[in-house]
Amino acid sequence: MRLNQSNASSETHQTAADSQQASEKIIGRKGRYYIIAAALLALFLGALDALVMSAAMPTIIADLGGLHLYSWVYSAYLLARAVSLPVFGKLADLFKSKTLFSISIGIFLLGSIFAGLAQSMTQLILARTLQGIGAGGNFALVYIVLADISSAKNRGKTLSLASFIWGLASVLGPTFGGFVVTYFSWRWIFFVNAPLGFFSLMGIAFFLIEVRQKKQEAFIDYLGALTLSTAILGLLIVFLLAGRTYAWFSPQISLLLIISGASGIAFYYIEKKAREPILSLDFFGIRGFSSGNGAAFLASFTIFALFAYSPLFIQGALGKTPMQMAIAMLSLSLGWSVGALLCGQIVNRFGKKPSAVLGSLCLVVGGGIMLTFSTSTSLATCFIVLGIIGNGMGFVSMSTLLIVQDSLAASDLGIATASQQFSRTLGGTLGVGIAGSFVTARISTTMNSLINSGSNKLSASVSNQITQNIENLLQPEVQALLSPDVQKAMQDAIAKGVSMVFWLTLFASGLCLFLSLILPGQSEANQESADHIR
Repeated sequence: MRLNQSNASSETHQTAADSQQASEKIIGRKGRYYIIAAALLALFLGALDALVMSAAMPTIIADLGGLHLYSWVYSAYLLARAVSLPVFGKLADLFKSKTLFSISIGIFLLGSIFAGLAQSMTQLILARTLQGIGAGGNFALVYIVLADISSAKNRGKTLSLASFIWGLASVLGPTFGGFVVTYFSWRWIFFVNAPLGFFSLMGIAFFLIEVRQKKQEAFIDYLGALTLSTAILGLLIVFLLAGRTYAWFSPQISLLLIISGASGIAFYYIEKKAREPILSLDFFGIRGFSSGNGAAFLASFTIFALFAYSPLFIQGALGKTPMQMAIAMLSLSLGWSVGALLCGQIVNRFGKKPSAVLGSLCLVVGGGIMLTFSTSTSLATCFIVLGIIGNGMGFVSMSTLLIVQDSLAASDLGIATASQQFSRTLGGTLGVGIAGSFVTARISTTMNSLINSGSNKLSASVSNQITQNIENLLQPEVQALLSPDVQKAMQDAIAKGVSMVFWLTLFASGLCLFLSLILPGQSEANQESADHIR
């Protein structure tokens, strides 16, 4: 029996390797370059639109009004992207990738045009929702297409280019947004997607050739997609609103949790009976799939919580300028890109599991050092430690993607790829939401003690501004209202509040390391994949 399983494993991976080698011959080297360029351009536009808004939003609010809807310009895009990721991933296993990629790029371009033409915040939010649906499809299909057209030997190198694009977008996004708003109109932030997206669409339409055999009979699990989307939306909205717009135990948040939980239970029973489930529950019994996605979830939980609250520490607790803060934070995003790029180059020699373990160790070491941070920590120390953590995320994200892809059959490459992307999205969203709750509670306690101290150190108006939005602590006009002793008290409060985030991310990093250690090695992954196919 063991011999038969070994043979099955060998045959399975032989077939996958033959398919990938055939794809390189069918498409040709020049065609591959065009496809890679077109796919990365689609990814770049989606990543840029997630980052460019911060520089443009003040101008947009001044033009369209609707300040109370401010956060939903971001949230609508994020939620729509998170929901469409697994759906497009599953569809990519049933239908032609060229068709789906063209549709997702088209949806993104349509949303961009509508956003540029928006005459109200409500219209802009609806357009951003459409953009998010297209971006989710683009993000899933970029990695699927790049994996499809690459040989097993070059897959890591090719996929690592996508992480480099993320890093490039993180550097250019805010700068590009500020440039467009200053010298043109905020509407051109969206209109510029049209010509660039058109080139991406043409590259996919003319050069992408289907090389992976899709399933012969296509059955769309509509109920599974509906219940999964509802559960995802409910959960993400909870973590976007709880502790900020509504209290954690408010009726609104409780109702959302009930809806999300009921949808999740319904999804479980629907998937058990579905002929072609949107996400087969059997996949979670495969160690490479479950542990790989779990590690990606926890790594994203860590890094996005730090993306959100390290600026608050650097600028609020250390008293650094916005420019100094931006330089320190740049090491986190560039470290991620460099780590993923480096992992893609060495993963075949170093191994996927060792790469994941190395990345997790970087997260743990960086998180441990951050526990020593105080109001006297230097900017250089922040830069180095955040760079270490960014590199760790790059190694974890790239190696777990390859492991999750290897854990399933080639016919399930789409859902494998999208599941890892979704795990990262979900982890990042929950990380920011949970960390925000800890920070808000800690700083609110300190403010209340200042208000009730009897010395009137902190006025009620200033307290209200900070309570409504912690980031107001970074505004010079708010800081100018604080006396030196209150500024020092607030800096200490911020340092203590964000230290809770550091403890939380260290715990998540430790769990990520544990899951990385139990990831299957290459021979075990081959065996699991063969057993799954049997």
